[in-house]
Amino acid sequence: MTTTPDRPTHLPGQTQEWPGTVADMTPAPDHGETGWKGRDRLTGKRVLVTGGDSGIGRAVAITFAHEGAAVAIAYLPQESDDAEATRAAVEAAGGTCVLVPTDQRTEQANIDLVATTVEALGGLDVVISNAAYQMARPGGIEDFPDDQLRQVYETNVFATFWLVKAASPHLGAGSSIIVTTSIQAYQPSGPLLDYASTKAALNNLVVNLAEELGPRGIRVNAVAPGPIWTPLIPATFDAEKVDGFGADTPLGRPGQPVEVASAFVYLASDEASYVSGTVLGVTGGRPVF
Repeated sequence: MTTTPDRPTHLPGQTQEWPGTVADMTPAPDHGETGWKGRDRLTGKRVLVTGGDSGIGRAVAITFAHEGAAVAIAYLPQESDDAEATRAAVEAAGGTCVLVPTDQRTEQANIDLVATTVEALGGLDVVISNAAYQMARPGGIEDFPDDQLRQVYETNVFATFWLVKAASPHLGAGSSIIVTTSIQAYQPSGPLLDYASTKAALNNLVVNLAEELGPRGIRVNAVAPGPIWTPLIPATFDAEKVDGFGADTPLGRPGQPVEVASAFVYLASDEASYVSGTVLGVTGGRPVF
């Protein structure tokens, strides 16, 4: 598991162009590059992580590598610099990292993503649907842009559905599917109207998939993060909103990506062999129910 360094309690106001990059974040987020202590909990696991270039996805890739897994990461082509940094961190942890640039907003893209991953890793044991798009809406419902609504649902919901559909024939007993949802599914904020609704949909999808795939020995769960310091935050909100981000949680600070990754490690490991159909909140104290 990870050591527990002091965590920043206040984030200064800052913005980036979407999709954002780790290199321009102040302070730098903690993905577990040096603090995570592996215990061989995922030795031999072959893992696909979408949105693996930065944020929670990068932390999952790195911590899984420390735990003995081989990983493939999917990411948008314009995020290649961050993806290369993730691969370097995974390799520094002694792991294997396959880069698969993919825009998942079509079914064929997900079919190709899974096929490339299976060929590169020799199979597939864990699927982590983490890629997401969010953008604070510019006004009321009457002014909501159709292209944003479409992009949010295609990226968050449709891609997850297509990814699981493509991956499930390759999964066997003991395999695991983990979906990143959000506290927004339970405590939606107005500026993220569309995004919050997709996360609620994913929670429902996880429960149904757990029932369908359970007889095959495949576990399906979700992790619902709260306010986590990732590139999505400065790329989504204005500087005033970013200033003090996460300070309103009961723990009084934002979470770091590595603190979410620990939940994924648990759910992917044999320690969670009887856990399926659940949503694990990593929210700094905000309720998930």
